[in-house]
Amino acid sequence: MIKIGLEIHVQLNTKSKLFCGCAVNGNDEPNTRTCPVCLGYPGAKPVLNSKALEYAVKMAKVLGCKLNKKIFFSRKTYFYPDLAKNYQITQYEVPIGFNGKIKLKENDVTITRIHLEEDPGALVHPKGLQKSEFTLIDYNRSGIPLLEIVTEPEIQSAAQAREFMKKLKTFLGYLEIYSGGVVKADVNVSVRESGYVRAEVKNVTGFKEIEKTIEYEILRQRKELNEGMKLKQETRGWDAEKGITFLSRGKETEEDYGYIFDPDLCVYDIDENIKLPEMPDEKILRFVKKYHLDKEDAEVLASEKYLAEFFEMVAEEVDCKIAAKWIRRDLLSALAENNKTMTEIDHKKIIKLLNLFCSGKITDKVAKDILFLIVKKDVSPEEFVKKKGLEAVSDSSELERFAREAIGSNPKAVEDYKNGRHEALNFVVGYVMKKTSGKADPKKIPIEIRLKRSLVRSLILSTSFLAFGCKSLNL
Repeated sequence: MIKIGLEIHVQLNTKSKLFCGCAVNGNDEPNTRTCPVCLGYPGAKPVLNSKALEYAVKMAKVLGCKLNKKIFFSRKTYFYPDLAKNYQITQYEVPIGFNGKIKLKENDVTITRIHLEEDPGALVHPKGLQKSEFTLIDYNRSGIPLLEIVTEPEIQSAAQAREFMKKLKTFLGYLEIYSGGVVKADVNVSVRESGYVRAEVKNVTGFKEIEKTIEYEILRQRKELNEGMKLKQETRGWDAEKGITFLSRGKETEEDYGYIFDPDLCVYDIDENIKLPEMPDEKILRFVKKYHLDKEDAEVLASEKYLAEFFEMVAEEVDCKIAAKWIRRDLLSALAENNKTMTEIDHKKIIKLLNLFCSGKITDKVAKDILFLIVKKDVSPEEFVKKKGLEAVSDSSELERFAREAIGSNPKAVEDYKNGRHEALNFVVGYVMKKTSGKADPKKIPIEIRLKRSLVRSLILSTSFLAFGCKSLNL
């Protein structure tokens, strides 16, 4: 058995830092977005960013945490170059929320605590952490508000950690409290064979790297145990280029940090009445009830806030089930293939495209091709159809001519059908579609063709033609 715990650090979407008025974003020149407060000058007094506290409370409520009515901040003391004042303002004794839960497919993961703290500065190692001869320090990041979310060691695999992180990111997106930067985490991994001796890998950046770190650590720990080595509790780093962890230092205990109440900050009351937006689980239920969607479709569409909003905008003007099908499958697939996001797509163009398709003016194939071009080149559906002459072929006499030609030109397919090979019909239908460059309106392919041989008539009446939308025939 494996035990995995995560300490996740999320940069909050505030304009200013946690305890001062310095901008979170802006001038990227090193050490330009700083002041006496975030640099820890003697006599400089911190003031709490109320928006950061509001965001933290919202996240705690979404995770089902119990809220402390009053909170305070502490000084976590350790000597490291990225801490200008040699201590970090954080919360230890009394967090904002505790004992929450995230439900996964196979099990629930308990949220131990959720609290606010300031980000240290950034250490820059020109040749990598292990090889650089010197280190540069940029304090622009120092003081940026971080939301730390700590789990119990209840995650059981790297894949489950990915599922957890994905769900957490969905919540952050719905609340609109996440800066959109890279999520970092300290990853704690232990295996049963060692008696669950824990290794903590610090500051792993990004979901994929978190997953890779866990996979590597499980293999490393088991390999060393198989070689007769005894594991010790330790802190490790992650080398993303090499895909390995390395020993950083022996693991500290919480007592080593010498937490004390920060005398420059006061006690704060928590407002439990903060309103939350409609969250994913609520939205899924509403989508199923209002739009009569399958639960699976509703879950996919509700997995991201903007995706859900996009769907509802399209569903206002297009049949909701058609909108759900095309957005969930074709649009998301095209976005992934072109490495783009939903926010880059104009929903009005998708509405126009689907209206063209639903009205029979373009075929399914043409619609899919244009959808791909909308994603890739941002084309106008109506203009593109007109310019390229892609309107569906629906003239009955022309389609009748193609249908007769298809049967007359493919005697082998007819003979195969006579011999019981019904799939031969697909070849004949495909011939018609090829002749019209895929522009034939399937609902209007003529099937009332008077032919001499009854087997051919049976051919025309087959389920393959019915699959193209021919619902009633009167021969």
